[in-house]
Amino acid sequence: MTDKKKFIIGSRGSKLSLAYSSYVKNLLVKSNPEFNDSSIDIKIIKTSGDIFQNKKISEIGGKGVFCKQIEEELLESKIDLAIHSLKDLPTQMTDGLCVNAVVKRNDPRDAFLCCSNKSFKELKPKSKIGTSSFRRCAQLNLLRNDLEIVAMRGNIDTRITKLKNKEYDAIVLSLAGIQMLNLIDQVKEVFTIEQMLPAIGQGAIALQCKKDDQKTLNILKPINDKETYYCIQAERALLEAIGGDCDTAIGGIAKLSNGTISLKSELFSNDGKKKFEFRSSGHFKNAKEIGYRVGNELLKKAGPNFTTQGI
Repeated sequence: MTDKKKFIIGSRGSKLSLAYSSYVKNLLVKSNPEFNDSSIDIKIIKTSGDIFQNKKISEIGGKGVFCKQIEEELLESKIDLAIHSLKDLPTQMTDGLCVNAVVKRNDPRDAFLCCSNKSFKELKPKSKIGTSSFRRCAQLNLLRNDLEIVAMRGNIDTRITKLKNKEYDAIVLSLAGIQMLNLIDQVKEVFTIEQMLPAIGQGAIALQCKKDDQKTLNILKPINDKETYYCIQAERALLEAIGGDCDTAIGGIAKLSNGTISLKSELFSNDGKKKFEFRSSGHFKNAKEIGYRVGNELLKKAGPNFTTQGI
């Protein structure tokens, strides 16, 4: 630890990130007798993704923009633990760091929020829907091709405010974040997994520390949710196999039941008009191999002209 008296958690400063960090802090206090509420501090660290909110993520460095500065503080031992939304973490782990623990996954589905009381099907043609995700954009266009999908950035509160100000007719957000912030009353509809396959790692909170920090690794063991951990191993291996980044329109969700992991995935062409699907299953201890297999099969289906750039 960086300080004998304090265990330091590094977090982004958004309401959602702080809610995740407080949740993890409470789990640590409950699971470890050496901790109490005052022995763990949460340190807010500004990331590039927070600073440059008016630019596309791909323009300011891609998927790592919400992690880089936090990871630097971890490597310099200024913090003991970094909390990330797993889907923000680049597939390639930064040297010297690891994610050997995750907490129990929240609901991974996507939520539909609307100015009126209309459902997604009831939206008028040419309605403006806000989302920051290439995956959601492609999926929404497949569900309905008569809507205007518009890029939007900002934290959950900012996006809901934009919706209320009628800058958009509707927006799509991760249900997990909405539930964590107790904003479920804002949701008009929840998309099924069949309608919108979630992003890789959606709803999962990653606990990142230094590889050689055995003390912290031991502290995290009791709060690691093994079911979630094996599922995200499969999902992230899938993303790694296709060379995916923040611009790749891909969905994937793994489920563990009776020792078997099932991984369902879909990848969209660069114009978003074609969808390639594959699923596979196997023993949970082979989670990564299942992920790589699914990723390689998706690439075969997509063909030699496919690239992982955004649509």
